[in-house]
Formats: sequence, structure tokens, C-alpha cells
Amino acid sequence: MILSRRQIRWLMVLAAAVTVGAVAAICIGPVNVPTSTALHAVGRMLAGTSDGARDALITQIRLPRILISILVGGGLSVAGAAMQAVFGNPLAEPGITGVSAGAAVIAAGLIVTGMVGATSWLLPVGAFVGALGATAIVQGVGYGRASRSTASLLLVGMALNSFLGAITAALIANAPDAENARSAMFWLNGDLTGRTMADVWMVVAPLMIGVSGVLFFARELNMLALGEATAQSAGVNVRLVSNLVLAFAALATAAGVAATGIIAFVGLVVPHLVRLVFGADHTFLLPASFLVGAIFLTSADTAARMIFNPVVLQTGTITSLIGAPFLLFLVLRKKDPR
Repeated sequence: MILSRRQIRWLMVLAAAVTVGAVAAICIGPVNVPTSTALHAVGRMLAGTSDGARDALITQIRLPRILISILVGGGLSVAGAAMQAVFGNPLAEPGITGVSAGAAVIAAGLIVTGMVGATSWLLPVGAFVGALGATAIVQGVGYGRASRSTASLLLVGMALNSFLGAITAALIANAPDAENARSAMFWLNGDLTGRTMADVWMVVAPLMIGVSGVLFFARELNMLALGEATAQSAGVNVRLVSNLVLAFAALATAAGVAATGIIAFVGLVVPHLVRLVFGADHTFLLPASFLVGAIFLTSADTAARMIFNPVVLQTGTITSLIGAPFLLFLVLRKKDPR
């Protein structure tokens, strides 16, 4: 399926909005920076030069944070849209298959034991491995026999979420150091503070592989959204496609969670907003969700930094404050939001 001219124009508008939002987020902060100064600093960084401390605020603190928000916001949104189609459930979101819980239990263990002080990369890599491990368990058990379906996978994911959540809670409750317990709770709520370009490079490859993999199956997701029987009658190998889409969505989610901690509701809210405005064609819904997700998380992170300045909120707090009322709105709607 090919995008229409109207859809292409909308994607161009959304891409421009991502760019404008990113520039604004770089300029806005406790210390506001003129747009020209910010752009020159980025230009010098790309050219391999620097104006020293003058550029550090832009290139070492704000730019990595904005790039992470674009990548993670987009990745979580695409994963959410894919899972809603595969499960046929409008309330499905990226953490439903145990991805976030798997990352959380490893991250909490590393934090409460004080192991994260050894190397800067240990926490994100550990969270990434935990997320992929949980995904492998869910898909292995959920699709362990030919008779099992996406419904089985969903139930296994819910069970694993509860089990790993209990382990995470036990780790934090029995942390030998109160400060480590607080750090673990902070990570679990999701935040973009302290991100560096090293985090960006760590996230970009697995996240974009996951997103690209989901986009490849846009046509099949249109069929799955109509129901498994309809998809099978159209020639879709439901089990294979579902497995592959969920694997790619889990990869994108794992990369995002590893970089930011657990940021809730992005993968639930954004696909619904795009679907309500533009319709449910996944050839457009998926790329549009990526762009809107990037805008959403960048805006939420900027709000977290500025609403109560100089007090800085966690990014996950802002997304939850927006997402929880939106979830209530979806539940109370008379019509199916799909």
C-alpha cells in the first residue's frame, strides 16, 4: 500500500513539528538560549569543533536529552500501535508483554546492590538484557505449542508482569541502603535527566531496527486489526506475523526502557490520538505515531523541566498525569476507539 499525497503532506507537517519542537526544547530551560546560539552550537558540534563551555549546555546536556526523547517517544508509540493491532485490544501498550518488567527487575537489582557505580553502561545494558529476556520467555511460553495464540501470549505476559513486579518490589523493600532504594524508585518512574550522546548511540540502532521491522508489516497489521479470521482469509500467516511484529516491538521498547527507565502511557496515548484524527491505516498510522510520539515525549520532558522551575519533575510523572485521564476517557467512551 502506498501513502496518498495527503498522508505524505501530513507526515511532512509532523516532521517539521518535531524539528521545531526539538529546537524549542533545546532553547528553553532555567537558562534560556537564543535560537541562533543553539543552532550555531549544534553546527560546530557536527563540524567537530566547539566553543568550550559556551556550547557544553547545548551539545552535552540538552541535545542528548532531546534526541533520546524523540527516539524513545517514537519507538514506544510505534510499539503500542503494533501491539494494539496484534492483540485486537485498544488498551494494549508496550509493557504488556513483560518488556518493562524484565528491564525493571534487572535494573532494580543492579541499583540496590550498588553495582551501577562500577561502570556507566552497566545499568542500561542490564535493563536491555532483562527486557529481551522477559520477551523471550513470554513468546516462548505463549507460542510454545501450535494450539496457542496471541490470547495465550497476552495472559503469559500479564502473569510475568505480576511475578517480576513482585521481585522488583522485594528488591527495593530490602535494599541495604535507603539511597539506593530511592534511586531504584526514581529509575522505575522514568526520566531523561543526565542522558549523554553515548546513550543516544546505544539506543538508536536497536530502536530503529525494531521500528523498521514493525513498519515492514504495516499491511499485515491492517488485516490483523480486523481480526485473526479476516487476516487468515486474506492470506496472512497470523502466528508468524504476530510473533515477528511483537519481537520487533519488544526490541524498540527494550531499547527505550534501557535508556530512560519506565515511561508509562506514551505507547497507549499516542496511537489512539493518531487513530482518532487520521484513521486506522497502519501504513500511515505507524510513521505518524512515531512523529507524534516524538513530539509528545519532547513536550512532556520540557514541561517536566519547566513547570515548577527550579524544581524538576520526572518525565514519567508528566506522561502519567496526561495518560491516566486519557485512559479513563477511553474506558468511558461508548464507541470502540479503534
